[in-house]
Amino acid sequence: MVFRVLIIGGTGQVGAAVVRALALEPSCAEVVMVNRRAISLSADPRVRQVVLDTAAAQFSVEVAKLAQSMVAQGDPVYGASCVGVGKGSMNWSEEELKALEIGVVGGFARGCQAGGITRFSLLSAVGSTSKSRVRYVRVMGLKEEAVQGIGFERLAIFRPGIIAGNAHTPRYVAWLGRLIPGRFGTIEQNDIARAFVAEFISSSAPNGVVYLENAAMRQRSRALK
Repeated sequence: MVFRVLIIGGTGQVGAAVVRALALEPSCAEVVMVNRRAISLSADPRVRQVVLDTAAAQFSVEVAKLAQSMVAQGDPVYGASCVGVGKGSMNWSEEELKALEIGVVGGFARGCQAGGITRFSLLSAVGSTSKSRVRYVRVMGLKEEAVQGIGFERLAIFRPGIIAGNAHTPRYVAWLGRLIPGRFGTIEQNDIARAFVAEFISSSAPNGVVYLENAAMRQRSRALK
C-alpha cells in the first residue's frame, strides 16, 4: 500500500536522511516538507516543500489544511518531526529550546492531528525525561510529553544515542561511542532514517506509544528491504 508523509525538520541532518530514504522507497507516493524557508530540492517529483512561518499564530491551522489536502487523496498519511538543534544547543537558552522543540514541534503535531493524521513519528534523544536536571534532556522529555498529549492513535518516539554520519557529531565522538554498549552508544544516521521508513510501512503496527532506541532502530533498518 502506498503512503504519504508530512514532515517538519526535513532540512536538518537526520531529517534530510529520512527524506532521502523515503525517496528510495517505491511505496512512498509523496513527501511534503514543511520549511521555514525555501531550499533546493532533488529532481524527484514526489518530494515537495511548503514554506510556512512556524512562529505565526496560524501555523497549526495552516498545517491542518495541508494535512487535510493530503488525507483527501485517499492514501495513508503519516506525520513526522525530525526537528533538532544539533551541536548548537548549548548556545540556546531553555526558553529558546522550548519555543522550538515544544512550541514549533507541538504546533506542527497538533496541526497534523487536526488535519486527520493519526500516526506520528517523533525524533527525540536517548534518556529523555522531563524530570532530568540536564536542560537538553529535560526539554526533550517535555517535547515527548507534549506530543503524547495530542492523542495520536500511534506515536513512535525515536531516541538515538550518538549519531554517526551526522555533521554535528565529531568523528572521534562517534568512534568512541562505538565502545559504549546499549542505547547510549553510536548509531548510524542512515539506520535512523531507514527505521523511520520502516515505521511508515508498518501500517498494521498496534496503536499506542512505542519508544525506539538504538537496537530497535538497527533491527528495523536491517529488516527494511
